[in-house]
Amino acid sequence: MGKNKLKKFAEIEEWDCVLQYPREKLINEGFPHRGKWNENIFSKSSPIVLELGCGKGEYTVSLAKSNPDSNYIGVDIKGARLWSGAKQIEKESIPNATLLRAEIENIDKFFAPGEIDEIWITFPDPQMQKARKRLTSSRFMSLYGKILKPGGIIHLKTDSPFLYEYTKRLVEENGYEVILATDDLYGSGKADPESAIKTFYEDQWLSRGKKIKLITFRPSFDNPPVEPFADDIPKDDYRAYTRHTPLTPAQQP
Repeated sequence: MGKNKLKKFAEIEEWDCVLQYPREKLINEGFPHRGKWNENIFSKSSPIVLELGCGKGEYTVSLAKSNPDSNYIGVDIKGARLWSGAKQIEKESIPNATLLRAEIENIDKFFAPGEIDEIWITFPDPQMQKARKRLTSSRFMSLYGKILKPGGIIHLKTDSPFLYEYTKRLVEENGYEVILATDDLYGSGKADPESAIKTFYEDQWLSRGKKIKLITFRPSFDNPPVEPFADDIPKDDYRAYTRHTPLTPAQQP
């Protein structure tokens, strides 16, 4: 492990805005702030919004700064990624933003039933070969149902045509209420201040001419989520390229 990563890990250990809880301790003792996030972590009781797979925490921080009446938690397992957002939260003393280093598969261990008002899923890996790993799959929807309040909403923002179509099918298959669905967020004129927040990587996709998709929906968990048929959805043709690799002429928009 490089010295830079070691330095980042050491720093986030010292910052109050980053919560880390070893899996073994989580399983054996439980999470002490479960059901008490507003009481124990934030300065005031407000709706709680999660960003799952938050990476550097850019979206979480931007949402928190623009909406002081809600509390925001960015979740990611990569500590070195979280460092950027954590540094900004500490430097600017942002009271309604914090970061949680955790596996999303264990999210129900950190939050009580109905504790979460809203979930943002921003630019996740579409996991085209493994449905159970998709953050909008029926498996993960079941997890979200354990923490999302009745009437709570979920947003998926993605550059992936595959994941967008898959999620639309899941929403339709389960009869969830669609609040907004667009395969061209900025071209449609439907972007609002929250959905228009751009991360570093989103700017890269936009510079390549890729359209950003957004689907916002209100799930119901009266019945177990059903997995949609997705075998016929065309796979994305550019995911094999790294974020810094130029598109070939055949891949240009």
